[in-house]
Amino acid sequence: MAQYFKDVWLGTATTFHSMWVTLRHFFRPNNGYTLQYPTQKATLPERSRMRLFNKIEDCIGCGQCARVCPTDCIDIQTEKRGKDEPAIFASDGTAIKLRTFVFDIDMTLCCYCALCTFPCPTHCLVMTPEYEYSVYDKRDHIYHYAVDRPMAAKPAAKEPEAPKA
Repeated sequence: MAQYFKDVWLGTATTFHSMWVTLRHFFRPNNGYTLQYPTQKATLPERSRMRLFNKIEDCIGCGQCARVCPTDCIDIQTEKRGKDEPAIFASDGTAIKLRTFVFDIDMTLCCYCALCTFPCPTHCLVMTPEYEYSVYDKRDHIYHYAVDRPMAAKPAAKEPEAPKA
């Protein structure tokens, strides 16, 4: 019986304590705790993890980012560049020996762990500070970065037509 009254007293005391804390803050001016979201935005820490971005011009197609991704949200497909093609280099001087014709990131699967950004030898895959990217269609969260097509899919050069007689 004594435990019952002790529990009732403890419940009442904690309720009044929480009401006192609420009333103390109710009449104070806003001290930066509340943001008026569309007009005021939160300042995020420097290394916060947000949307992935790939600078495809520097991507060498090594696939290390896709291998380390725990959720398999990165789809990368490459092929060897032809020997007759001119040599191209990433911004850090690394030779690009593979043509990346598919580099897709599905941000609906991404768990924002940033594990994919660390093994990238050219540092072309980064987490951006952009955190507002809501869309109406889930398919809009799949980002396609590659612009090259595989050699088999490229249209053949037109041969000149023979003169008509």
